[in-house]
Amino acid sequence: MSTAPKAFVVGHPIKHSRSPLIHGYWLCEHGLKGSYERVDVAPADFASFLRGFQGEGFRGGNVTIPHKQAAFQYADALTGRAKRLQAVNTLWIEDGRIHGDNTDELGFIASLDQALGSDWDQAARTALVLGAGGAARAVIAGLLDRGLERVVVANRTLERAQELTAFDPRRIEAAAWDKLTQALPEADLLVNTTSLGMDGQPPLILDLIALPDHAVVADIVYVPLETPLLAAARARGLRVVDGLGMLLHQAVPGFARWFGVTPEVTPALRAVIVADIERRA
Repeated sequence: MSTAPKAFVVGHPIKHSRSPLIHGYWLCEHGLKGSYERVDVAPADFASFLRGFQGEGFRGGNVTIPHKQAAFQYADALTGRAKRLQAVNTLWIEDGRIHGDNTDELGFIASLDQALGSDWDQAARTALVLGAGGAARAVIAGLLDRGLERVVVANRTLERAQELTAFDPRRIEAAAWDKLTQALPEADLLVNTTSLGMDGQPPLILDLIALPDHAVVADIVYVPLETPLLAAARARGLRVVDGLGMLLHQAVPGFARWFGVTPEVTPALRAVIVADIERRA
C-alpha cells in the first residue's frame, strides 16, 4: 500500500514560513496527493532530525534559518551549487542517502528573468550587491554565472565583503559601507540582500539619485513587498524587482523532487501569496 508523499520546511522559528502555502497551492493545482508541513527544530536537535526524517515518512524538504549551514555539513551528498555556496536549502532522499542542494541562486535569477525579460543581462555590466551573508553569496553566484563583468559587494563589515571576492577575484570587488554612494553611478543593477527594510527592521536609507536612468533595483525582502528602497526606486522611475519572485522560484526544484511534477510560478500563485502577506500585515 503506497502512502502519499510528504515534505517539510524546517527552521526555528518556522510559523512565519509561506512555503506550505506555495507547495499546497501546487499540490492542489496538479491534483496530487501529498502534504507539506512546517517543522520547528531547535539548532541543538537539527542533526537528529536530519537523520530521522525519512523514518517519519518524509521524502525531503526545505531548510531555512538557522539550519542552512548545518544541513550543508550533515548531508551525505551535495550538488555543485550547495558546495559553492556552503549552504543547503533543499533536501531529498536518493539511493538511501540524504542529498542537499541550494536553489536560491536559481530562484533569484529566475525572478529577474520573469520580472524583466530574459534579456535583462544584455544591459547589465556592473551589479552592486548590498550585504555579505548567505543570500548575498547566492545572488553573486547567479550574477557571475549570468556573465556580468563586475560585481561590487558593499557590507557594514568590510572584511565579510572581502571574503566574497574569493568567488572570482577578477570580477568581484569589496566596498566599505560608507563608500556605497560612490559605487552607484556605475551600477546597472542594485540588489539589497540585507534585512534592512524588512518588517520590524530599520529601513535601508540610500539616495538613489546617482544611479543611471536604466538601472534596475532589486530587493530580496518580500515583507513588505515594496520596501523603502523599492519605493525610492519607483519614485525615480527605475525598474524594480521585489523579493517574492525569488521565494517562489527557489521552491520549484524541491517540489519536482518530492512530488514528481515541475510546477510553474504563475500570476495566480503570486496573487495567493500577496493576499496572505496583506492579510498578515
